[in-house]
Amino acid sequence: MADTTTPRDIILLVDDSPDALGFLTEALEQSGFSVLIATSGQSALNIIDKITPDLILLDAVMPGMDGFETCRRLKTNAGVAQVPVIFMTGLTETEHVVHALGSGGVDYLTKPINIDELRARIRVHLANARSAQSARVALDAAGRHLLAVRADGSIQWSTPQATRLINAATNSDDGLDMVAARVATWMTERDRPGFSREAAFFLDPTEEKGLQLSYLGGLSADEFLFRLTANNRLPDVEVLRQHFPLTARESDVLLWIAKGKSNRDIGEILGLSARTVNKHLEQIYVKLGVENRASAAVRAAHVLHEGS
Repeated sequence: MADTTTPRDIILLVDDSPDALGFLTEALEQSGFSVLIATSGQSALNIIDKITPDLILLDAVMPGMDGFETCRRLKTNAGVAQVPVIFMTGLTETEHVVHALGSGGVDYLTKPINIDELRARIRVHLANARSAQSARVALDAAGRHLLAVRADGSIQWSTPQATRLINAATNSDDGLDMVAARVATWMTERDRPGFSREAAFFLDPTEEKGLQLSYLGGLSADEFLFRLTANNRLPDVEVLRQHFPLTARESDVLLWIAKGKSNRDIGEILGLSARTVNKHLEQIYVKLGVENRASAAVRAAHVLHEGS
């Protein structure tokens, strides 16, 4: 008898055969599962928009949208991307099995279904899914902004903190799609000669601030891990200009003073005469309320350190 004191796992059963639905629904409910029924691929997609099942049993051969296409579409929904899909198929050729696994399934059963085998496989895949989910929750609790993607750039999973960071950085609920498109570009370039996989890159390649992604490595042949960080730091010259009432050129001069450069070096770097550098220094001393370059350098370094 099923234990009624704990929530039942929800199985979404997708099959166009009334006989198969009746037989499998009865067997699953007797095994302690709650069963949702869909008679087509589109019905399954409609259901997962409202309810997230714990596991999906999917008939491979259905009229209209077949099980393979249904699975591919299910996997594009971030809310159910990690829900295990077990195919039920009368197709036993190797190419059909490969097709099932390639479209996102974790396992397959050959019809007619053996109920004992079905129960065993469901238990295994539910346990695996819970372990993976526990790992993601632990990563999120530790403040890890991580996401995993497939080779085509599509997002396999992301920690909730990563999703929140993406949506905040893009000011959009479609931020995951933007990240997927950017990562897809990165994935096409990663094997190019001279390409550095270790170098962090920005969501917007035209900017050097905002959401930054770092490649951490491959989890499997088709799963790649990235870390996300929000890099909203302004350039040092802009930090100085906003903190002190300086012109853009005065900020340039002050930055190089903070880096220990001489007036001559600053003039060569910025293309200024020594006289012009001195004129800027005079204004910098006044605006910072200091009397010499050493004091100006200390104040600039302090501001830059606070902003780092």
